[in-house]
Amino acid sequence: MSDRVLLTGISGYLGGHIALQLLNAGYTVRGSLRDLARADRVRETLSRAGVSTSGLEFVALDLSKNEGWSAAARDCRFVLHTASPLVLRMPKNRMELIGPAVAGTERALTAALDADVERVVLTSSMAAIAYGHETPHPEPYTADEWTNLSGRGINAYQRSKTLAEQRAWEIMDRAGRHHALAAINPAVILGPVLDHDAGTSAQLVLRLLNGSVPGLPRIPITAVDIRDVAAAHVAAMTSPEAGGQRFPMGEEVIQLRDAAQILRQNFPKRPVPQLNIPDWVVRLYALFDSDVRSSITELGTPKHLDSSAAIALLGHPLIALEASLLATAESLIAQGLV
Repeated sequence: MSDRVLLTGISGYLGGHIALQLLNAGYTVRGSLRDLARADRVRETLSRAGVSTSGLEFVALDLSKNEGWSAAARDCRFVLHTASPLVLRMPKNRMELIGPAVAGTERALTAALDADVERVVLTSSMAAIAYGHETPHPEPYTADEWTNLSGRGINAYQRSKTLAEQRAWEIMDRAGRHHALAAINPAVILGPVLDHDAGTSAQLVLRLLNGSVPGLPRIPITAVDIRDVAAAHVAAMTSPEAGGQRFPMGEEVIQLRDAAQILRQNFPKRPVPQLNIPDWVVRLYALFDSDVRSSITELGTPKHLDSSAAIALLGHPLIALEASLLATAESLIAQGLV
């Protein structure tokens, strides 16, 4: 079997970085796109990042359709499933997120099993670990913990990531291939954007830089650098110890207000907001905005992740949060997005 990797969601923020690292490592990458018309753009983006794209090929796949999945995984040694619906605002119908996330995971893993690949690496999330817990949680969340879907304030995204990952483990366990799956559970992903599409995660930094965030609520952000997350996916493909494991990623927490201050200091000409929004104002606004309502439980509540397994997998410490924040901002400016 060749060293070909099926990478779903190659056009995404994380998918592009994973493709970059895979191609640099000499793998043949079969990247999935919903629309093959985007193939040239993805190839150009990766070429500008300094990697040869001679080992890059594309296939059309849709999370909500059966067509093409079996053929896409055929002759692949590994499957990296990063594709999942992301939105800037929570949909009124939560199944718009949950349905494609779970169904896409089912299709990806079924195709991987049919192709008898060595390892599937699933992009899960901190959202599948650290939410809905009613009691204070001073210790870092571990890989043994799952988001409590019956808890208060669970939004559609957290539900979609939790159900999708749980379904992945069910499929692999039923097939007797528990150790052929590894899940990466990153916190908020920051780091350099590769093209003009900032992606959902980097939108936060973009909105701080362009001043479109009206003020700064007391919300802590657990974050991890996209380069570390991409490297963890690649390492988990081949590490014998990674099989059957979950890898939370995100040691550092920063208050949104402190992140804004760092950006103001380093980019003084940018209209980064300075107004601190009191908790009571956020709670009042939440009465009229469902997105704000789902964030109420996050006010002043930091969430740390036990990232020790991911650090051991990578063989080096995680990139510092401030460095990641600044790299995000610098790349957004370089791409002309702000």
